[in-house]
Amino acid sequence: MMADARMLTTDAAFSRYEEVRARLPAARFPDTTMECGGLVEIADQIDAFVLDSFGVLNVGETAIPGAAACLASLRAMGKRLIVLTNAASYTREAALLKYARLGFDFSADEVVSSRDVAVARIEALLPGGRWGAIAADEDRFEDIAADVGHWDGGDCDGFLMLSSAGLSDDRLAALEASLRADPRPVVVANPDLVAPREVGLSKEPGFYAHGLADRLDLAPVFFGKPYGDAFSDVLSRIAGVPPERIAMVGDTLHTDILGGCAAGLRTVLVRDHGLFAGRDLTPFIAQSGIVPCFACAGI
Repeated sequence: MMADARMLTTDAAFSRYEEVRARLPAARFPDTTMECGGLVEIADQIDAFVLDSFGVLNVGETAIPGAAACLASLRAMGKRLIVLTNAASYTREAALLKYARLGFDFSADEVVSSRDVAVARIEALLPGGRWGAIAADEDRFEDIAADVGHWDGGDCDGFLMLSSAGLSDDRLAALEASLRADPRPVVVANPDLVAPREVGLSKEPGFYAHGLADRLDLAPVFFGKPYGDAFSDVLSRIAGVPPERIAMVGDTLHTDILGGCAAGLRTVLVRDHGLFAGRDLTPFIAQSGIVPCFACAGI
């Protein structure tokens, strides 16, 4: 069977994250990881849980069994919950509808997406500029207070990468040629290299942006995990909770765990449904030096 060129294996994704490590934030990590049975088991140590979406709450468009029940238990214990997702295609309204369809009861102020983080800042990067969006054909931009439209190969002042869904080989080549001929700002609102889907690990905007950076000596501006602006926006929602009483919960060492540690938070790596599903974490932690505070099969 021919491999899908739009998918990566766990080993390939991890290796690529290590190759681009210099573009990721620096952080300090605990010496060891404590195994736990789930978030309820460590809830006496944590007042607020910051939850990745893909690989923690859902895989693609499918809810992970038991996730909604776990969150209900945490709410009953008085814990604060915030979703911090790098899924940048969804408007806030669409994201809330998706979570509701999957059985989650998040309110608007409990969801922070990398899209939100990026669009709050792009006008300052290119005041009055025209942004060409790299996005799925069905994506809409009414929530963005800037001049943004689907990039069709025409003129623009900068590029906003929201989704790789419509990024064909030909379109990627056209984007690279355009940037080579006329270097312009590239904002990446989804820094992930991959995302867990029902069929495997799909290549995400971060994968393509780092490739462009390698080939063009380009310096993309990334918004979302593991970068600090995303965590600043989350912490503003839960002001008053000490960082050591907040846990970032995710499935990826180089985004969720690295970003959480860089922000001074405790971290929980979920291993059974995301990047490391079916794999022993030990060699990946040892090679990267990215050490989560806790690890569990699922939340």
